[in-house]
Amino acid sequence: MTSTATRTAAGLTPGRRPASQLALGLLVAAGILGVSCLLSLAVGTKYVPPVDVWNALVDPGNSYADTVIASRIPRTLLGLLVGAALAVAGGIMQGLTRNPLADPGLFGVNTGAAAAIVTAAALGWGGATSVWVALPGAFAAVVVVYLVGSGRGPAMPVRLVLAGVVVSALLTAYIQSVTLSLPAVFDAYRFWVIGSLAGRNPHLIVEVLPFIVVGLVLALALSGSLNALALGDDTALALGAHVGRTRLLGAVATTLLCAAATAAVGPISFVGLAVPHIVRSVTGADHRWLLPYCVVVGPALLLTADIVGRILVSPAELMVGVVTAFIGGPILVLAVRRMRASA
Repeated sequence: MTSTATRTAAGLTPGRRPASQLALGLLVAAGILGVSCLLSLAVGTKYVPPVDVWNALVDPGNSYADTVIASRIPRTLLGLLVGAALAVAGGIMQGLTRNPLADPGLFGVNTGAAAAIVTAAALGWGGATSVWVALPGAFAAVVVVYLVGSGRGPAMPVRLVLAGVVVSALLTAYIQSVTLSLPAVFDAYRFWVIGSLAGRNPHLIVEVLPFIVVGLVLALALSGSLNALALGDDTALALGAHVGRTRLLGAVATTLLCAAATAAVGPISFVGLAVPHIVRSVTGADHRWLLPYCVVVGPALLLTADIVGRILVSPAELMVGVVTAFIGGPILVLAVRRMRASA
């Protein structure tokens, strides 16, 4: 029985694809991501042929095309980082709560970052949309959620979810009261809250990179423990997993990833919810494969949404947060229908 439980915890169910097929699929996903990066550099107000994009990357000169490509590189890099961070955060959150519809913002990360932005703007601080303003707010919200969800006992998934809902509701009410009372704060806040890769300072990449790298490394290190946790706390303990430590470190990794991504580009919905569902249809429930796939598929989806937003209303563009909502909505409906069918 223990052997069967161990294999199930690792995602080694009889229907799981062989490792060779999963490795090949990961390479294919990486190739799709490469195409997305190429198109992200090529598509915009001025279209640059992919051949010129490649030449500009390999042997940059002083041509106009080279200048255009150079201006789009920070946006593409930011999309890579944010897409990977949100997708992996979603995979961890769904594993921690054992809820396939869990979202990275469930711990109040998005509302915490937004509350910090609003507070900074209300106090008249310069650089109110700085990542160093949003990050502390996101971390503070998660700490409150974890403390409330823990109570006098261990942090349980249901209590954490309920605590996240309560804290998010309170912070949302605070944000609305401040922005409706102070028009100047609303003006500073509304450009950040939609979520966009456009117009961001290239220095943001350097600022959020350490947080995202640490979060990704921590998430990948927890993949085996998340497999055990999926079987329930009692079974995970029997298999030798440290449930409390896994849940705490998972919350830390989720906060690092989601807070850095949200602080950099604003809240972007559905990436963390949709990507794990897309990946799980290929990898199954094994987090040892699910999380690496999320690292690749997340940026591909986000960059594709960004490209679509540039094309639909060209020469203007739709913010990527709007496009991901349109993409993620149908995926959420399909996920719910799939859950009902398997119930």
